[in-house]
Amino acid sequence: MACQSVAAVMDEQALLGLNPNADARYRQRAMAYFEQLKESQDAWEVCAEALAKGIYNDDHVKFFCFQVLETMCCLVLFSVIEVAVQQQLIRETLMKWLQCQLMNAQPEKPFIRNKAAQVFALTFVMEYVTLWPKFFFDILSLVGLNPHGVDIYLRTLMAIDAEVVDRDILHTPEETRRNTLIKDTMREQCIPSLVESWFQILQTYQHTHPELTCQCLEVVGAYVSWIDLNLIANDRFVNLLLSQMSVEELREEACDCLFEIVNKGMDPVDKTKLVESLCQVLQSAGFFNVEQEEDVDFLAKFSRLVNGMGQSLVLSWTKLAKAGSVKDAAETLQAIEAKVPLLLQLLVHEDDDISANIVGFCYEYLHVLKQLPQLTEQQKANIEAVMLAVMKKLTYDDEYNFENEGEDEAMFVEYRKQLKMLLDRLAQVSPELLLEAVRRVFTNTMQNWQSAQFMEVEVAIRLLYMLGEALPASHGAHFSGNMAKTSALQDMMRTLVSCGVSSYQHTSVSLEFFETVVRYDKFFIVEPQHIPNVLMAFLDQRGLRHSSPKVRSRVAYLFSRFIKTLHKHMNAFIEDILTRIQDLLELAPPENGFPALLTNDDQLFMFETAGILIVNGESPVERKQALMRSLLMPLMDAFRLLLAKLPQETEEERQAALADCLSHAVGFASRTSKAFSNKQTVKHCGCTEVYRDCLQTFLPALSCPVQRGVLRSSVRSFLHRMIICMEEEVLPFIPAASEHMLKDCEAKDLQEFIPLISQITAKFKRQVSPFLQQVFMPLVLAIFEVLARPAEDNDQAAALEKQMLRRSYFSFIQTVTGSGMNEVMANQGAENIERVVFTIIQGAVDFPDPIAQKICFIILSKLVELWGGKDGMVGFPDFIYKHIVPACFLAPLKPTFDLSDAQTVLTLSECAVTLKMIHLKRGPEFIQYLQQEYLPSLQVSPEISQELCQVLQQPDIKVLKNYIKVCVILTRPL
Repeated sequence: MACQSVAAVMDEQALLGLNPNADARYRQRAMAYFEQLKESQDAWEVCAEALAKGIYNDDHVKFFCFQVLETMCCLVLFSVIEVAVQQQLIRETLMKWLQCQLMNAQPEKPFIRNKAAQVFALTFVMEYVTLWPKFFFDILSLVGLNPHGVDIYLRTLMAIDAEVVDRDILHTPEETRRNTLIKDTMREQCIPSLVESWFQILQTYQHTHPELTCQCLEVVGAYVSWIDLNLIANDRFVNLLLSQMSVEELREEACDCLFEIVNKGMDPVDKTKLVESLCQVLQSAGFFNVEQEEDVDFLAKFSRLVNGMGQSLVLSWTKLAKAGSVKDAAETLQAIEAKVPLLLQLLVHEDDDISANIVGFCYEYLHVLKQLPQLTEQQKANIEAVMLAVMKKLTYDDEYNFENEGEDEAMFVEYRKQLKMLLDRLAQVSPELLLEAVRRVFTNTMQNWQSAQFMEVEVAIRLLYMLGEALPASHGAHFSGNMAKTSALQDMMRTLVSCGVSSYQHTSVSLEFFETVVRYDKFFIVEPQHIPNVLMAFLDQRGLRHSSPKVRSRVAYLFSRFIKTLHKHMNAFIEDILTRIQDLLELAPPENGFPALLTNDDQLFMFETAGILIVNGESPVERKQALMRSLLMPLMDAFRLLLAKLPQETEEERQAALADCLSHAVGFASRTSKAFSNKQTVKHCGCTEVYRDCLQTFLPALSCPVQRGVLRSSVRSFLHRMIICMEEEVLPFIPAASEHMLKDCEAKDLQEFIPLISQITAKFKRQVSPFLQQVFMPLVLAIFEVLARPAEDNDQAAALEKQMLRRSYFSFIQTVTGSGMNEVMANQGAENIERVVFTIIQGAVDFPDPIAQKICFIILSKLVELWGGKDGMVGFPDFIYKHIVPACFLAPLKPTFDLSDAQTVLTLSECAVTLKMIHLKRGPEFIQYLQQEYLPSLQVSPEISQELCQVLQQPDIKVLKNYIKVCVILTRPL
């Protein structure tokens, strides 16, 4: 009858929706039913009874019932509800369900067993210390050695580990205290019994139920970190684990378990003894014969274990050496050295996972050698063996896909980074040995590069390249100083650039060649006779005209770096280079169906390179001017044609393609100016006129009615560059450009325009004062208009855009006030000045943006300095008392003023500076106003008022800053 009533209570229709194949309507109903059961005070009991009595056969319904129980446990655990009767019912339900499992012919599905284990674990956490101290004894006495029961028991132990021990899960301080109490209680009451149960399980099931044995090994590995190690690290237990290392189904888990045992923190002498005893048994059992082992998955686990043992020994040696235990340290070092042959076998293994797992031990072993006062012959041999292993493992294999790099390739690149760390460490231990080993490999390979495989050639050049970081030199000066190093590197570079290897037909070799040439570009200052050969390699099918787009793209960048370093040595080749790269400097029109050799980004480097060659050459001014004009004229001609076409286009896609092309033309012209450092250089080269022509060509794009965003952005960037390069020559173009850029603005347009005006203001100051006075209010009004536009409440992008524009606006006002151009704002008329200054007050107080607030207080402080004195602006002292003083007190008292934020603390500091500036300008009058009018209006006590005024009058501003910070903290409502 009970079964009947429960079935009636459960919503059978809703349960149909638990099946993954059910339609959306049923699934929705099932979710709603789940929420209903969670919130009901007693409905979950229906689920408990259904589980205890095994009413439902459907797996999804059983899982659903456990989910409801799990929710109830969480509510009890987090003190949302607290009912002892319900906890008792959960206990009884779980034990009845567990009893049923012992009698079932088939176990439940794994996902149900896992969920049951989670509920067991949550119940354990709730009740073990207080209500259910016999939790484990009850389960073990019920389960015995029944396989189904043991499975649930082991899953429960792992779920408890996740709840109580797992360090990757963040716990609150309260949870941490609870977990510590649970572990302490377990150590006192039941850990020996649990360990005994694990031993029995491992022994009983190792031949009949390997999956249970593996589960148990995982449990031992998880618990060994916090229980008494002697319970596990004893002959009986370790011998059992070692015997399981020989069982194919168990060996990987046994390896992991031993790894956790070895990783356990303990006394260094004891740790050395433990590792040595393990190694002896493993070695005598034949596990050190790595070359005879074909199972790479097991070897990956084994190399991880060896790595753990090696690192543990190194840690023990470090502690013993530090403590001055000479004898023990020497024994531990001997133990480390004894593992090196095994380390080397694993390091050179053809499987990279196996090799990667041992890198940590290898790295730390080299660190030990670095600390020794003198190396033995054997240690030197070990270093050389590690070097050879690293060189071998750096080599690509046949299957590496250079044209379409995927996950396997990415993993090899990461593995190479680990090997590079080893190479760098080898260089620290013995730079001479490393240099000699690389030289030997490099020289042998370069002698036979025509017949060698690509991976051998690539790795030989790669090793030369890596020496640059392994044996660092200040500012890349590898060819001066240490004669042995300089001579070896010079020999290798000479061989590299003269042996013909740059013609090797493989992308990896081509890339490595050019990377190495540029890394050691200072070699060509020492031996400039090799420059022509290398230039040709850059310019022909080996470099910029290589069949691989990847090589061409990288070489475009590397060529620009090469020319930047060696431009003084290029004079004889300038015109030849410019002729050879002419087709690479053409603007690719959008209608051209042919794929270009270089991308637009690559072309930027080419234009920069051309600019550097022209500007830094030794040609007469007229020739430089002619070369620069021939470089830029095609861009200007193409720009005029495309700009005329753009408004006539009706298709948006076509418009966008044309606008992009126009943008690239401006970008290329801009990039050529990177060669100039200041006005003198532009004038010196006679290039002012050609850049002025560029400006006249590009500026009309600002009034183009379509694709305004792209065009304005590129022209604005060009103006930024011209301000740096042409200085006052650019000024005649600014008013018209500004007028166009302020028409029909969006927030982003203004935000990008403001830095341009700020740059002009900061650079030219009084020279641009008349222009600034003219543009000031139109710009400010355009900003106000955009900020006033309504936006939807949840439009975060629009809100952020406005916040950034507001910041840019305040930064602009700061630039104007800070550039000593008092007249720019002073001549805007009283009404406009008041309007602007009110926005600064508003920015300081009303917007919870500490960066903007800080800028606003800087502006207010500057305005007080400019206009707050006896001969300042009429009416401004009144404004100070009515608005600026209140702002200094109201802003820090706002609940959004967060003193844990570094920017807010800086804002408070600027607030103090503003008060100090007011006192500096108004003197005793200000003190009197604070004491008699303002502070009493805030109901500040006379004592605090007097104290504040005394601090204000002290010369050290730091005292005031600290005082205000303390005041804000104390007066804040909690």
